[in-house]
Amino acid sequence: MRMDGQEESSNVEDVRGMGGGGGGFSIGGRGLSIGSIVIAVIAGWIFGINPLALLGMVDGGGGGQVVQQQGPAPAPPKDDPGARFVSKVLRSTEQVWTDVFRESGRTYQPPKLVLFSGSWPTACGQGQSAMGPFYCPEDHKVYIDLRFYKVLEQRLGAPGEFAQAYVIAHEVGHHVQQQLGIMDKVDALRGRSDSAQANALSVRVELQADCFAGVWAARSQKENGWRLDPGDIESALNAAAQIGDDTLQRRTQGTIVPESFTHGTSAQRVSWFKRGVDTGSVESCNTFQGRDL
Repeated sequence: MRMDGQEESSNVEDVRGMGGGGGGFSIGGRGLSIGSIVIAVIAGWIFGINPLALLGMVDGGGGGQVVQQQGPAPAPPKDDPGARFVSKVLRSTEQVWTDVFRESGRTYQPPKLVLFSGSWPTACGQGQSAMGPFYCPEDHKVYIDLRFYKVLEQRLGAPGEFAQAYVIAHEVGHHVQQQLGIMDKVDALRGRSDSAQANALSVRVELQADCFAGVWAARSQKENGWRLDPGDIESALNAAAQIGDDTLQRRTQGTIVPESFTHGTSAQRVSWFKRGVDTGSVESCNTFQGRDL
């Protein structure tokens, strides 16, 4: 993936080292993570955090809302290559989704991307590195501890810059859902559903975010002039496959429980991401239409 000369976003906040601990292991509200429960188990082991505490965090247990840090956060330093990379990726999502929304007569309000380390308070609860990247619709921010990329490469077997970019694009996809009113509709349905039905809705939300990430990939390289290297699409497809519910459950517990899925199978995640790449069309990403995914 070559993004040399690409613009950087002004919407990146760097709170690493600012001491955002406290507030317990709650990530209540509507925070949406690329991880899921089983990623909490894997990443909890890697980062040295009790996975049982992380499972409580995913379920919203252990506390209520956490008040955010007051005042503006600084931009990342210019000599930080990891921060500059995600800033360029974020900027490319801003350009794509601004155009997509304009084409339908809407105005896109881009999210902030917060770089944190360890733990940080969000409007959705206390965020933890072990959750992996996540989007909080209550404050319209994407949160990421850049150490997750080592987890993605070394523990989940998904190396490559384009795989890293896919992670950001997926979380921004959740912001697009929030901007389009999809999240509010899904939350209303969840309120009238049992746990299995709620999980099934979560799968559709996540697969749509995968498809939106594919739309970004298709449109961004065409509109912004950056290019993919051989194998880049495969690296992102591999990332999508590695974080499918079935793959992660097989790794961590040796059995697969479909009714507990919240993000979709590996095959589904690959299929919907590829659909977005192949079509470059938001309309092709309607995961809520029809029974089969």
